[in-house]
Amino acid sequence: MKWMNSLFLGLLAVFTHAETTTLCADDLWPQFRGTDGGVGAGKNLPSKWSASQNVAWSVDVPGRGWSSPIIAKGKIFLTSVNREGGFEDAKKGLYFGGERLKPSTAEHKWVVLCFDLATGKKLWDKEVAKSKPETPVHIKNTYASETQVTDGGYVYSYFGNQGVYCHDFDGKLIWSKTFDAMPTQFGWGTAASPALYENKLILVNDNEKASYMLCLDKKDGSQIWKIDRDEKSNWATPFVWKNEKRTEIVTAGAKKIRSYDLDGKLLWELGGMSNITIPTPFAKHGLLYVGSGYILGKNKPIFAIKPGAAGDITLKEGETSNESIAWCQKDAGPYNPSFLVYGDYLYVLYERGFFACFDAKTGKPVYERQRLEGMFTTSPWAYDGKIFCLNEDGDTHVIEAGKEFKVLGKNRLDEMCMATPAVAGDSLVVRTLGKLYRLQEGK
Repeated sequence: MKWMNSLFLGLLAVFTHAETTTLCADDLWPQFRGTDGGVGAGKNLPSKWSASQNVAWSVDVPGRGWSSPIIAKGKIFLTSVNREGGFEDAKKGLYFGGERLKPSTAEHKWVVLCFDLATGKKLWDKEVAKSKPETPVHIKNTYASETQVTDGGYVYSYFGNQGVYCHDFDGKLIWSKTFDAMPTQFGWGTAASPALYENKLILVNDNEKASYMLCLDKKDGSQIWKIDRDEKSNWATPFVWKNEKRTEIVTAGAKKIRSYDLDGKLLWELGGMSNITIPTPFAKHGLLYVGSGYILGKNKPIFAIKPGAAGDITLKEGETSNESIAWCQKDAGPYNPSFLVYGDYLYVLYERGFFACFDAKTGKPVYERQRLEGMFTTSPWAYDGKIFCLNEDGDTHVIEAGKEFKVLGKNRLDEMCMATPAVAGDSLVVRTLGKLYRLQEGK
């Protein structure tokens, strides 16, 4: 059976609560990194831009949040949090001194927003919670860093320790569910986005007290199942892998990568990860790609895993493959950005400004780490034979896809960026610290 993107198999005919919605794949970006692991399918997408060049529109976004935009039916969805008295300078203590070990005493408001893709007009915003936060957050993080997910009829907004909220596309709240706040390592906060498959909304909360994975019915928020996880704090989004043999829920963790069936039963597990895990797993070429690369960690692997694994598939010392693992690069994993497979190559963007390329099917290096300017949190994306890498200063390096490293240019927005952009039709949608841009060729 030919592999198709696992999280949104059949999005051209998506079943919502009471109707079937037809969506055009080119105009759809329904989750973190879209339906194809960061690869855009539209035509005439921009390769050059600035704050004034190829800008169809830009609008101010109130509050603060690093959730990525998602897009469906001509609408853009975002989350944000407003804080009484405003926020600290986002770059103050970004890498050193950014921990906040006590929660803020200021009142916060958690908000879901909707914009019109064509015009940028704000269609609605809905306040879903208002309180003083129970847990702190690192200055680099926000209380709205989880990217939403949509099935084409409803949008699901997850705010980590706060709760999850389901709205229809007109902004009507359908259901909500709140959670007990859990402490995270060094008070860094939460960031793992939800996954959606058929009627199941899947949430992972790896924390310092009681980690778990929770499966909710997307129609009403009722619990289908909940399992405990032997993990501490991680920030990796779960991935639903529909392969030639079965459908699996894959979670990346510091102790182990684990795969579960749709009822939450453990299928297989794999050790050897970094002691902090952030990148989101994804699949292509019949393989599952999972890895991590905490900059101060000992292990920084990328694994390519075959379908049908069972039990403990951890590599033995000295091994780079086994019956269940096609290949492993033991020192190639990124820290924050998720890796990208485009064509036959797997591209890795490293937080400290390096970029490397591997053969996606064999794991063999195509070219070693090449230097880029800046620090990187967002994940790379691709279209039209190009790879795009957006640094924290708002500069996007444009790299030619293929076996040779070639920088084609650099685009500047002159504002801090830590949210991975979205691609829909002929538009690139970028969230900066305070704005939302729709970038379009010829505008």
